[in-house]
Amino acid sequence: MEIRQIAATERTDTMFPLQTYAFRPSPGADADRETYAQRMQYYRTAVSLIAEEGGRTLAGVGAFPMRQNVRDVVHDMAGVASVTTDPSARRRGFVRALVGRLLHEMHDRGCTVSALYPFRPSFYGRFGFVGLPRFRTATFAPEGLSGLLRADLPGEVERLAMREGFDDFDALTLRLLGERHGFSVFDEVRTAEFRESPARWVAIARVDGEVVGAVAYRIDDFGGDLVADDLLVTGPLGRALLLQFFARHVDQVARIVMKVGADDVPELWGTDLAVLTEGRVAFPNRGGPMARLLSMEALTGTATSATGAVTVEVADDEFIGGRYRLAGEGGRLIVEQCKDEPAATLTCSGISALAYGVLDPVEVVTRGFGQVDAAAIGPLTALFPRRMPYMFADF
Repeated sequence: MEIRQIAATERTDTMFPLQTYAFRPSPGADADRETYAQRMQYYRTAVSLIAEEGGRTLAGVGAFPMRQNVRDVVHDMAGVASVTTDPSARRRGFVRALVGRLLHEMHDRGCTVSALYPFRPSFYGRFGFVGLPRFRTATFAPEGLSGLLRADLPGEVERLAMREGFDDFDALTLRLLGERHGFSVFDEVRTAEFRESPARWVAIARVDGEVVGAVAYRIDDFGGDLVADDLLVTGPLGRALLLQFFARHVDQVARIVMKVGADDVPELWGTDLAVLTEGRVAFPNRGGPMARLLSMEALTGTATSATGAVTVEVADDEFIGGRYRLAGEGGRLIVEQCKDEPAATLTCSGISALAYGVLDPVEVVTRGFGQVDAAAIGPLTALFPRRMPYMFADF
């Protein structure tokens, strides 16, 4: 097996056949290949690796340079994607070797966190990744929001084609990157593709000229569904303006189907709102995201109200393995390597779960991600309080 990095222009001849077989109905049409080749202009900054044997491409992986908010600090992130293997090469270690090499490459480029959508979480758990919550889907009839039609709300909502409203939409995502835990965005090269494809409307809510909410959506048919992407808002007023806009579709669509975060409560959006809020996870194609730390020191500066300190050891990880003193000082987390005796020994998945706020120290132990002394539970809980991340970008 030979592993080599390829340019975006080489993906069509090497990775495209693997991806279409793995992720698309097959055999595919020639037009699919042409469309893929045209899209490669948006992959120029992606890092793409392939594994070859006898001159034949048998597996491939890629990573997009991204940014992600982790507890209100924005990190450079490696978004792992395009993980594919030819059936003849599966279970021979090709993907394991490629993912390991890819993480090294992205770490060397300065990425301090990484995330992906797994085909099998246990496979990526061996690389130190831990599960994050998958988005929820709220499904409801627009008449359930009828009460909002009587509300006199300051502000307005404008409906635009995505290519016309993209700049405002993109600016809002960049604002939320700095405000919302777990939120992630692509770099400018990859983001540019979404201006034109796929074709969608975007509803943009403004108050005194300031964008306070946006949601991309499509309508599948008269009397059918209005299918909305992520409900992106800066606060309750932005949400109310967008929901009021959707309420005006009462005689056009039967249902509204919308992506929401794990901390959203759609049943409280209206008095008589009958809503199905569903979080569905299935494999290989509907997995929740996973993430991991690629640097411990990069957590320095994270906001915390804790004032205590605890020493932890991260075991058996080539990127963040070692002993660290974690301390809350002046409202910020300080992370320093040390030689003190640890009060907790954690895997990469364990410390990543604490950093992302998806597990508390007791759950880290019960999940098999490490051992924590009783005296360390309180300090670790204070340093890393539970907080549900919402990962916006889907890759």
